[in-house]
Amino acid sequence: MIGMRQPTPPEQEPVWHYNGYALEGAQFLNAMVHFYRGEMERANVWRTRLDTTTNWAVVTTATMLSFVFSDVAHPHFLLLLSMVLVLLFLIIEARRYRYYELWSYRLRLMEMEFFAAMLVPPFRPDPRWATSLASSLQTPHFTITFWEAFGRRFRRQYQYILLILWLVWLLKLYLHPYPAPTWALFVERATLGIPGAWVLAGTSLLLWLLFTLGWWTSDAQRASGEILQRAHVPSPREMLHYLVDITSRQRALHVLRLDDRLVYVITTHGDEIADAILRELPRGVTRIEGRGMYTGQRRDVLLVAVSPRQVEKLKRLVYARDPHAFVIVQDVSEVVGLGFRKPSRAMT
Repeated sequence: MIGMRQPTPPEQEPVWHYNGYALEGAQFLNAMVHFYRGEMERANVWRTRLDTTTNWAVVTTATMLSFVFSDVAHPHFLLLLSMVLVLLFLIIEARRYRYYELWSYRLRLMEMEFFAAMLVPPFRPDPRWATSLASSLQTPHFTITFWEAFGRRFRRQYQYILLILWLVWLLKLYLHPYPAPTWALFVERATLGIPGAWVLAGTSLLLWLLFTLGWWTSDAQRASGEILQRAHVPSPREMLHYLVDITSRQRALHVLRLDDRLVYVITTHGDEIADAILRELPRGVTRIEGRGMYTGQRRDVLLVAVSPRQVEKLKRLVYARDPHAFVIVQDVSEVVGLGFRKPSRAMT
């Protein structure tokens, strides 16, 4: 009607609030997309620099190997020089990896709290994520230590390069100018102004220290630019503690080996399934007569101890003969008997 005021449509509430500042959805989305693209470009630049350093190490190794073995007179210490150069490349790459990890950290924040949140409406990013991202922008800081970066790059590429150089250096000592007939001559060929035994011991110690460092930092999981396992995997330190602690010896065995399985099969086809298990696995079967408390019907309960690899085959045997059977798989710490661990003398 004439003279009546039309109701004012409610204002659209901004989707993003931070420290009293509000952005409309389109503005916020546009800003985040451009910011993400910029950070992705930065991460790609440093990813390329990582690959470049690795390429330097590979080319240096291949060139030196070809040169040293192209002539008997070419000195073996060039391979040791190559090891020093490769180690220098590793140090440079560890430093570059820390920068790459900084940009990857920001990308992962946006992917987890922004893009992933958009796929699960309503869209409400966690304000703590904004604080973390803003802190990284205002005061950039490395998210991992140098030694974690060093150990990670060593395990990924450089352990193989350095190990190959060291083994080929030993081969060069043995073969040229002719195969060394004695250990004393082999050690003498390693002399470089200092006794050959010292050179051999020094290079061996260096490799041992590098592998120890790589192994000791393998439980560091703060790198966001890597695909890491979510399930808990015992770290080298945890496994070492298990092995050293005598009272935890059984626990260490539990970590280091695959346990056996105890399978309960509840079925109305007990004889048929038991016969199939005895013939096709083959494993022993124990049958217990049971009764379903809901239906009141008689059931056979079959107990079978199997290895982890036999579980799926056992399930196929059961459901091929009784699609309505119940199968319960339970971890067991130890199975003693025929087909498994033999009883110890103390048991007998």
